[in-house]
Amino acid sequence: MPRRTILAALLLLTAGAHAASLAPHRALYTLTLRSSRDQAVIAASGVMSFELQDVCTGIVTAQHIAIDLTDRDGRGTHTVSDYATFERRDGKRFDFHSRETTDGDVTQALEGSAVPATAGRPGRADYASGPAHQVALPAGTLFPNAHTRTILEAAEAGRRFLSLPLFDGTSPDGAQDTFVTIGKHEPPAPRRWPALSALGSTRVHVAFFDRNGTAMLPDYEIGMRYFDNGVASDLTLDFGDFVMRGELTGFEPYRSPRCGGA
Repeated sequence: MPRRTILAALLLLTAGAHAASLAPHRALYTLTLRSSRDQAVIAASGVMSFELQDVCTGIVTAQHIAIDLTDRDGRGTHTVSDYATFERRDGKRFDFHSRETTDGDVTQALEGSAVPATAGRPGRADYASGPAHQVALPAGTLFPNAHTRTILEAAEAGRRFLSLPLFDGTSPDGAQDTFVTIGKHEPPAPRRWPALSALGSTRVHVAFFDRNGTAMLPDYEIGMRYFDNGVASDLTLDFGDFVMRGELTGFEPYRSPRCGGA
């Protein structure tokens, strides 16, 4: 599995909607094996916790993922990923910190910040570790919350396809390309979680491509149900060799803060 896969795929699932309607919350997901191609992976399970806080000037997220895999030879692997971000409400800065371990050994640790392109200045990502370096970001690159906002706004407008560059800080290589397929918006329906039962939702599929590669097939793909407030459920995570499903098994909405004296 590519190093960026676990962090990047799961990060997007809970990135959130437009800043003004973003739902602060904590969500828990149970991950299980759905299928395996050529039995490359014979068992897979895991858990993910995700917390999103509105701090008025921006959005803070914290995510923890633990996944256990068993390959066809019976060898087990335990991967733990921790990821934290701050995305300014105006979209002018994105800070990220990630750490991934496999069987207790650190396989990747990245931290830094990024700014989008503006008139007369190209976008860039400045990595403070992993090692320190700078990567140019293509025009139109979105950060995670803006990326999800764009998807939900497109769904509301009835659009079915989007092609968007994304930078989330989960790879030292910079931005990646995403191709998004958007399903029909569905009306509210009874859910396990009352806070979600009153909301409409949309099925979304996202394919991720390496901008520096020439492969016709995506590096990985994800599917999810996005509620109108940006909360995700019914996850499908296609890593190539195997596919996992993610069930929302815990959900706690948080109060939105009183900003600007409101």
